[in-house]
Amino acid sequence: MSSESRSLLGTGPPSTSPRVRSTLLGAAHPGPALAVTLLAAAFAVSTGLAPGRAALVTAAVLAGQLSIGWGNDLLDARRDRAVGRTDKPLATGELPLPVARFACAGAIAATVVLSLACGLVAGAVHLGCVAAGWAYNLGIKATVWSWLPYALAFGGLPVFVTLADPGSGPPPWWIVAAGALLGVGAHLLNTLPDLADDEATGVRGLPHRIGARAASVLAVAALTTASVVVAVGAGQVPRPVVALVLVAVVALAGLALVARGRVPFRAAIGIAVLDVLLLVVAAG
Repeated sequence: MSSESRSLLGTGPPSTSPRVRSTLLGAAHPGPALAVTLLAAAFAVSTGLAPGRAALVTAAVLAGQLSIGWGNDLLDARRDRAVGRTDKPLATGELPLPVARFACAGAIAATVVLSLACGLVAGAVHLGCVAAGWAYNLGIKATVWSWLPYALAFGGLPVFVTLADPGSGPPPWWIVAAGALLGVGAHLLNTLPDLADDEATGVRGLPHRIGARAASVLAVAALTTASVVVAVGAGQVPRPVVALVLVAVVALAGLALVARGRVPFRAAIGIAVLDVLLLVVAAG
């Protein structure tokens, strides 16, 4: 581990202003963090978790996502400054390092406590998911295995939610497989806008090695396969609903493969949204 990562967490609560608190939120990668948290919450509700237990699961996932987001920006601060990332408050100096370190430490502590409060086995699964996110931040993102932490974390999320219900067993295999495929697609889509900046600072994950066009195609393939997996496994979802979703997925996949500019990216995002909706409905 580098000296930068070893000094990730500071000591003592730093004082903050409203402006600093705003930039702190921006450094947490609020979009992806909120998306994963809402996915966990929707899945928890659809599986019939009691309201209190569903809230606990949601809080644990939110804390874990915040820790990963803040950890990512703390570890990448030097690299973000090197490429002039004006959207990164740690790189611009708007967010003091001690504030981000303290927030990250608090999020890690909350993740451990909230996860284990969901049960030892369920908590261990969720901590494994969060550890996968941290492994990505700490270096796997610069290797050909950059997709693996996403696959493990997204595949493990429904396992965590299901096991958080006392007396329940793990979810069906196809839910785990669909979650993993959704994670791979999410990784590819998440990296596409930053390929050039990543390359300039030595980060060469799978998307960087195969190129933007191939990464887009692979993302569409992973997300479309996730749709098929859910459609095959979800016997309780009405067939007309499944057929309608699959038609929409095929149409978006075709658009993503033939269009240019930002259209393929947006079409792939559309497939991901449909996958999530189908997965949540199938879990009910």
